[in-house]
Amino acid sequence: MQQTEPTGRCDFIDMLEESAHFKRPVQVELRSGESFQAQVLDVVTESGEDYVLFPDRERVPVTQIVGCKSTFDHDPHSYDEKL
Repeated sequence: MQQTEPTGRCDFIDMLEESAHFKRPVQVELRSGESFQAQVLDVVTESGEDYVLFPDRERVPVTQIVGCKSTFDHDPHSYDEKL
């Protein structure tokens, strides 16, 4: 599961935004130990803090997410073949 380390924060935010854009779910693990699978509705910034909007739950501060991974299975070679 991708961690929210400072060096990977941009990649982490990109994954959440990709979930929103392509309407694909991600598996999320929170600092509280809770984990769930959901599609991201949006990623917003308010007063310098990033938040993730999920359906059926309150917005989640990105700082409370300790792990995230895509649940979309794809063939990494399929895109290369189109180039």
